[in-house]
Amino acid sequence: MRQVIQNTVDQVGLVVLGKEQQIKLAIACLLSGGHLLIEDMPGMGKTTLAHALAKVFNLSYNRIQFTSDILPADIIGASIFNKDKGQFEFHEGPIFNQLVLADEINRTTPKSQSALLEAMEERQVTVDGNSRALPDPFFVIATQNPSTQAGTFPLPESQLDRFLMRIELGYPDPVAERILLQEQDRRIVIATLTTSINLIKLRELQSLCKQVKVSEALLDYIQRIIAYTRETSDFIHGLSPRGGMALVSSAKSWAFMDDRTYVVPEDVQAVLSAVIEHRLRESADFTDRVGTALSQRLLSHVDVIG
Repeated sequence: MRQVIQNTVDQVGLVVLGKEQQIKLAIACLLSGGHLLIEDMPGMGKTTLAHALAKVFNLSYNRIQFTSDILPADIIGASIFNKDKGQFEFHEGPIFNQLVLADEINRTTPKSQSALLEAMEERQVTVDGNSRALPDPFFVIATQNPSTQAGTFPLPESQLDRFLMRIELGYPDPVAERILLQEQDRRIVIATLTTSINLIKLRELQSLCKQVKVSEALLDYIQRIIAYTRETSDFIHGLSPRGGMALVSSAKSWAFMDDRTYVVPEDVQAVLSAVIEHRLRESADFTDRVGTALSQRLLSHVDVIG
């Protein structure tokens, strides 16, 4: 199984160069059944990563470009009157896909941002009093520009907490950048990618991830991390129960990707930054951006063995 996962990582790595750790985190997020937030400068490969994942997992894909004038109906769909039938008919929006890219999500207003809340949490949307199920699997990848850039609306904490993980791609290393400068457009390379894991296999992998064992000692370690965020004055508020469960499920997927049926502390440490840093804000941080390197502080203060 580890080889299958690595083959998938390698496939995506043909497009998103030199970012194996971020690719593995994105796949772990998908295997956990969560949603992914990618925060970085424009032009860093965020959209490319989402498109490549849809290709290698053979998922139906749609991109929603968030702008200041987009409306919730543009995302979830709307009921339109059919004069021939004399009744309203619901027309599905782009949210009805297995992998949805919410591109530059913080460039739209909170009203439109909130259109994703029910979809991400309940895997359904409600229009005109009727609830409609979304595809299974349903995976939202949202990209976000730094809040210091013009025309952005900060995501509220309730929205951030819906994302299982947040990652940053960062600048490519010199070797990867030289390849980007010399070779063809990466969008052309995406078309050449092959499906590594089909839909049936993906659902099987997601089920197997849930079966990964977490020992009592490991749960004690995770609870010490959670308790530290709540008890110290360093943070405005601690991790929520949802945040704690996100840490467990992400560690399970990371362990599974490493071909183990049980979680070890290194699995928790590997996903900690991606899972918690968008959920915590330092008490001394008066900006709209969450603190960075908080995971390193937690790891230095919380012992693996209690």
